Amino acid sequence: MQIRAGRLEDCPEIVKLLAELGYPATDHFIHGKLNLILASPNNYCFVAVDDCQQVVGFISISIILQIALAGDFARIDYLVVSEQCQKQGIGHMLEQKCVEIAKLRGCDRIELHCHERRQLAHQFYNQQGYIESPKYFMKKL
Repeated sequence: MQIRAGRLEDCPEIVKLLAELGYPATDHFIHGKLNLILASPNNYCFVAVDDCQQVVGFISISIILQIALAGDFARIDYLVVSEQCQKQGIGHMLEQKCVEIAKLRGCDRIELHCHERRQLAHQFYNQQGYIESPKYFMKKL
């Protein structure tokens, strides 16, 4: 298993992985978003590829700059591993890539939002050392 930077050519596989989570995005839509992520200095996308170079997971990360504090923070936007490849350490490898990037960028923490219905994801993040933060506010636009 190898972790490498995501590329626009990975778009079809990323769409399939997102579909496993119930996101109905199209190749065209994700291609546009991935293009923006890859062009941004504060966003990252990494993919996990198997021995056949098939994408079996990905993580997208945002670095959030803080105006009043020295330490910025990283946010895991998406972390998906193919259902057929779960429980093989791939999610851990992707999360560790996020830790590496966060440290390189001088971040003092990593945050993420995980829907309450994704209980297996909650277990995964707990095993990686994340703690639940009780408040999350959102305003729909």
